[in-house]
Amino acid sequence: MPTTTYGPTTTAAEIVQDVDLHGRRVVVTGASSGIGVETARALASTGAEVTLAVRNVEAGRKVANEIAKKLPSGAGSLQVGPLDLADPASVAGFVRAWSGPLDVLVNNAGVMALPQLTRTPAGYEMQFATNHLGHFALTTGLHRWLAAARGARVVAVSSIGHLFCPVVFDDLHYRFRPYDQWTSYGQSKSAIVLFALGAAQRWTDDGIAVNALMPGNIASTSLARHMGPDDLATFGQQTDLTLPPVKTIEQGAATSVLLAASPDVEGVTGRYYEDCAPAPQVSERAGHTGGVAPYVLDPNNADRLWRVSEVLTR
Repeated sequence: MPTTTYGPTTTAAEIVQDVDLHGRRVVVTGASSGIGVETARALASTGAEVTLAVRNVEAGRKVANEIAKKLPSGAGSLQVGPLDLADPASVAGFVRAWSGPLDVLVNNAGVMALPQLTRTPAGYEMQFATNHLGHFALTTGLHRWLAAARGARVVAVSSIGHLFCPVVFDDLHYRFRPYDQWTSYGQSKSAIVLFALGAAQRWTDDGIAVNALMPGNIASTSLARHMGPDDLATFGQQTDLTLPPVKTIEQGAATSVLLAASPDVEGVTGRYYEDCAPAPQVSERAGHTGGVAPYVLDPNNADRLWRVSEVLTR
């Protein structure tokens, strides 16, 4: 159980204040913007060797250089690797290029609220393909290196958006129901939580802990780049959801960093966290500013999604 009291205003730097990860290797996807940058910075400050897995390698190198300038002496090194989660060949290339134990994998990258139905070349809905399937292929592809670390952690960044929609197994890619930017986002974020549950069920004997989280309501990140002013202004009306107070990027990265590095969560797996603590279960969406839906805690849903995902990523 946690020995330190954390909350919604805790920062990533506070989480790692006394953490030493020298000799550990970390991958953070989507680490060229938003909370991914702060997650990478906080973990590198502990002495870990951190790889920024990003679509735009040039942007990633620029971010890595900026982080390195501000790190204390004795901090870990920063690497950059190409990774486009919507492109199976790119994911496979990243997996092939990795060698040696991997101690921490933070599945942070994502897209949100694409206004129009967009499909990958394989015909998969883009938010589901990027947020879930790409990370599924990446994590399962790296499984042997996670197992080799003997105590690895996988951190899956989900969202309160999972309350918008469960995984609709009979129509994952919007071939029958009308497309909606929020239910598609919600489905992808529900899938992320179910993946964490499914991986925790399968990989406990490998010493791999897998947890999901809601980072918080974070202003000014590129995740909302597809949202227009009207979308933001009418968000509550569109989604029947009351957002929690806005966090800074440093606060938004804290729960990811807690699950990635803190000794307080040693042995915790298959859980969903928010505000650096396990989230309470809720029975409906309306009026809530947090919580976790029962359908993403259902082991049968987790197992079904795992089997479907294996087929879709072959």
